Amino acid sequence: MNPEPELLQDKERARRVGDAVVVLIVDDVPDNVAPLHDALDAAGYTVLVALDGESALRRARQARPDVILLDAVMPGLDGFEVARRLKADGVTAHIPIIFMTGLTETEHLVAALDAGGTDYVTKPIKPREVIARMGVHLRSARHARDGAVEREQARNALDALGYATITVRERDGRLMWQTPLARELLQRYCGTQAPETPEPVLQWLRRHLPDLQQPGRPAQEPPRLTLESGPRRLTFRLHLQVGDPEDASPNGEGGDWLIVMQETSDASVLEALAQTFGLTAREAEVLYWVAKGKINRDIGDILGASPATVKKHLERIHAKMGVETRTAAAAMAINRVPLLQPRG
Repeated sequence: MNPEPELLQDKERARRVGDAVVVLIVDDVPDNVAPLHDALDAAGYTVLVALDGESALRRARQARPDVILLDAVMPGLDGFEVARRLKADGVTAHIPIIFMTGLTETEHLVAALDAGGTDYVTKPIKPREVIARMGVHLRSARHARDGAVEREQARNALDALGYATITVRERDGRLMWQTPLARELLQRYCGTQAPETPEPVLQWLRRHLPDLQQPGRPAQEPPRLTLESGPRRLTFRLHLQVGDPEDASPNGEGGDWLIVMQETSDASVLEALAQTFGLTAREAEVLYWVAKGKINRDIGDILGASPATVKKHLERIHAKMGVETRTAAAAMAINRVPLLQPRG
């Protein structure tokens, strides 16, 4: 028997969208899954199945399907919560989700879309309608992925130049994407990992976004955020808003913000102190922190030395500089080494 013309069209559509289009069906009722599975398989799609929410999350993270057909009402972890978790995970956030629901009230359909659904179909499921809806969203997802690849290549190029980048979602402050260098710097300076955005960065972002979003206000870069760790500092620059306006929340917040980070060091300052006053490397570090207003106990904590050892270093520094007090040493250092002077 020759295949039906409509089935041949569906196979051709699957090939046009992609050579290996993977669909994950999530439904707790096997009898609901079987006809849809058979129709998708016959149309040329690779079909995976999960019968509960927890399995769906694991399967989606492992297989990274091109589209997810998700039952809204399931025991345990329902479809709405599954969608929210998928969208909160950077690995699966980009996957379009089509809800399958017997709930037709407007509030339920809105809840499905608010949870991260791209579209919905109502039960009883009509396989040809599902395939048609999938084709639209798969093409959109492919265009988005192609653009994301180009952006990632550009961001990784920034890494190579010593600039790290992250994106933070405005709606809830989650760190959605980071380059390898950014991951290393945030761990070192803030002790945080994605999807957690460091609190100082969140406060800085929320403090300046209202000004940036005022209608008619000229584009102007807000003040930069600087975090210090010893003689090193990490500077954050709010670069631009990325993402689709469709990602906006009901109150108007939307998209992700691209933040560029750069680490700089006061190694040149330490070298200047050592050369100007004939100090050893460790003495230059002690003088650096004296000029920053630190007491011996704090300097010892920073350098991993006892306050008594810091005091001995400071006595030799006084002798080499020809001064008698730490205040005089700090003042002379700031006057003779311009790099030590406070930055505006």
